[in-house]
Parts: sequence; structure tokens; C-alpha cells
Amino acid sequence: MSDHDLDVLIVGAGLSGIGAAYHLQTRCPDRSYAILEARDAIGGTWDLFRYPGIRSDSDMYTFGYAFRPWTGGKAFADGPSIRQYVRDTASENGIDQHIHFGHTVVSANWESAAARWTVTATDAKGDAQVFRARFVMLCSGYYRYKQGYLPEFAGYDDFKGAIAHPQHWDGELDYSGKKVVIIGSGATAVTLVPAMAETAGHVTMLQRSPTYIAARPSRDAIAETLRKALPAKLAYLLARIKNIGLSIYVYQLSQRWPNVVKKAVIKAVKDELGEGFDVEKHFTPNYNPWDQRFCLAPDGDFFQTLRSGKADIVTDQIERFTETGIQLVSGEHVDADIIVPATGLEMQLAGGAEISRDGAVIDPADLYTYRGMMLGDLPNLALAFGYTNASWTLKVDLTCERVCRMLNHMKKTGTDIAVPQVPADITPEPLLNFSSGYVQRAIAHLPKQGDRAPWKTYQNYVQDMLTIRFGKLEDGYMSFSRAPDPVSDEAMKAAAE
Repeated sequence: MSDHDLDVLIVGAGLSGIGAAYHLQTRCPDRSYAILEARDAIGGTWDLFRYPGIRSDSDMYTFGYAFRPWTGGKAFADGPSIRQYVRDTASENGIDQHIHFGHTVVSANWESAAARWTVTATDAKGDAQVFRARFVMLCSGYYRYKQGYLPEFAGYDDFKGAIAHPQHWDGELDYSGKKVVIIGSGATAVTLVPAMAETAGHVTMLQRSPTYIAARPSRDAIAETLRKALPAKLAYLLARIKNIGLSIYVYQLSQRWPNVVKKAVIKAVKDELGEGFDVEKHFTPNYNPWDQRFCLAPDGDFFQTLRSGKADIVTDQIERFTETGIQLVSGEHVDADIIVPATGLEMQLAGGAEISRDGAVIDPADLYTYRGMMLGDLPNLALAFGYTNASWTLKVDLTCERVCRMLNHMKKTGTDIAVPQVPADITPEPLLNFSSGYVQRAIAHLPKQGDRAPWKTYQNYVQDMLTIRFGKLEDGYMSFSRAPDPVSDEAMKAAAE
């Protein structure tokens, strides 16, 4: 079998894709596979983002792979450390030998007669490369790498200083001693403020509305105690279980008693900042906890920076850019040498590739997700899509386990096709119940979820773990079948006559 004719084709060599390859090698060692990666390096998001302070806002005991303990020390690791962790996982397991770099997937077509996916990618030279695979795993993330979201700011071209987009950070940008304005209130902005304030003259975080920001220790004392007393894998497992339980507890508390959680978070912010800060204006969101993701401040670095006077926060709306900064609706002007629009992501499915079945292009918005890992009525296709309320990798690990179970079941039963069949009486619901701007901008173009299992995604690791890892594969919705018998040239000619 050639490297263009495979059992499994993985799209993306980031955290999800490398994890998928490991599961395949371990659980389905007889299956051939390859990874198509659009960029020229392993790491995905963690290789793309290079802005100051880039780090995970999920703890590494749950964000790390279940099969490879995180030993990096800090619970909330920086981008370079995570990138190295993913690369080491690939090299230590020989996964890097299966990667085709510089291959951007542009289309994937399911051919019913052959029970195969035909995947077309453009290589680094711009030439089309065609791959055929029995099964495809989309591990290309959930947002557009080419560009982030940038609102239309009046006077954008009038600004005489530098405009630095976090998704395409120029490592040569010198911001030492400069006045920096960071537009946004999400994880990127909260990360950038303390990182840039170390050398910048002054940093202003300009937000339209507040978000929830919580301080947490950068090191997990319990995990480190366990690591000193127990074997590494056992210590990692126990730390992982502890943090999974904690994230579920906080999320459920937020869903049932949002006002209690809100008051606790706001009180913690007041304790961090002390007197003199308008917490009501700058740190009290108009939505409930976990209607959007929490932002993390390891060791309270964001709050420390505000207390030091190296940075401040302004809550207002932008009227227009000017030659020297930003004019606000309130009449205030914020001076700037550098503006950083940390204004969010643009979501997309399958890295923007066109998906079709027997040549008919499929609109993702017409599809339903099955167990949050497959798409209804599309055979032999899985996608890695993590949790919104917990670490991304937790769900990806479970998805990979389930795919491997399916592949082994198909081998055992002599079947070739696995397709989740959507019931006629399903009621559509939005895929993500999140009020974040990047979700709301994309929701009309994303697949839907249903009103009941297995079409509904519950965002609960324990529930998913029990059903995905131990639940029946033939659950009344998942259909397994054999590929059609090959049709001879003579029979095709006779049928045509």
C-alpha cells in the first residue's frame, strides 16, 4: 500500500493530530496512516501563535495527553513548552515519519462505490496531491489560521504607529518603552498585558465589556506532592482525575448557582486589586459564568500588573482610530505607539476544506454531530473537537479511543463503512451554547447538535468517558456495512446499453 493509499488519513499535525496518530499506532497497529499538515512544522496552534506570553489557560494535567505525563513543572505552560511537548511525543513514537508537511487539504470526497475518501491537498509547490483513505480524521482545529477576526474600525489606515495582530505576531516588533493599546478582553488580551508590560512604557487594555478573570497558582501543589511520593504515571493520573473533578464541579456550580459563583469571582478580583479600582465597571460581566470561557491569570500576574501601574484598563467603545491612537465614544482619547487588536478568532470546519459525498458538496450547517465526534450521514469521518468548559485534549483522547474501537470492530465484523444515521424526528439545537463573539459569528455555518443523545453534546467528561469508552458501538444509530461489490467494466457497459 502506497503512502497515498491508506487505511486512515489524519488532517493536522497539532496536539489533536499527533494524539490521534499515537492512538492508532497503539490500538490499531496493523492500520496504515499518514498525516497531512498545511504548515512546515509540528504543533498546530502552539507553533502558529508566537505573541508575548502565549500559554495554555487549561492546566497541563488535563490538557496534556492521557498517555504521556506532563513533567514540565508549571501547571499552566507557556507556548514553547507545549510545542516541544507535542514535538517530543511525535518523535519519540516515530509519528513524525508519517507527516506530509506543506500539504493543505482543499477537498475531501466520499466515494460510495469504492467506500473510500479521496482527499486532495495542495503541496508546497502548489501542485495537487491526491490521497485515498478508508477513514479520515479531521484534527485541524476549529479556527482559521490565515487570519483572525478584525472588526472594521473607522480610521484604521489613519493610525501612524504599528498595528500588531496576535495571530501573525512579528518577532521583530520592538515595543520597549512604547505606549501599547491592546483591544480585547479575552484570553489573548489577558495574556498579553502582563507579558508586554514588562518592557513597554505603558499598556492599556481597551475592552468593550468585561470578562471573568480568575487568578490561579501557576504550579499545582497537590500534583507536585503526588509526583514526589508516587511513580510518575500514577501521580499524573491522580492529578488529572483531581483536576477533571474540579473543572466539572466549578462548571456545574456555575450552571446551577451562577450568582453565587459570580459574587465569588468578583470578590476575588477586589481582593487582588485592593482599593481604587472600579471593579463594577471593568470586571463585572453582563453574562453568567461559563456562558463564555473564563480567562486565567497564573499567580494573578494580570492583576499584579494593574496594581503596579504598568498597565491600566479602559472599558469603552471605539469611535475611530486616529493618527496617534484611538478616539473613544465617551470622548476620551487613548494615545498609542502600537495597537494590538486581540479581537478574536474566525471559526471554520475542516480547515476550510470542501467536503462532498459522491461529488455533491455538503454544507456543514446541514449536518448534525454524533457524540461530538462524527457527522451524521457522513461515513468513515471523525473530527477532533474538544470541550468548551474543560481541556480540549480530554475530549480528543476519548474521540480517538472511540475511533480505534470502531476500526477494530469493523475489522472483526468484516465491515467497511461506519455511518451515524440521523433520525427523522431530531430537533436541531446550536452546536455551542456559548455567547462568545467568535461562536456567535460562526454558529450559522457550523453543524448542529440534536435534542437528545447521541446527537447532543453534554460537555461532561465523565458522561462522555462512560458512553464513548464503554458504550455499545451499534447503538441503534451507528450503522456498519460492507463496501459494495466491485462492478466489472463489462457489467457497467451492459448497464449503459
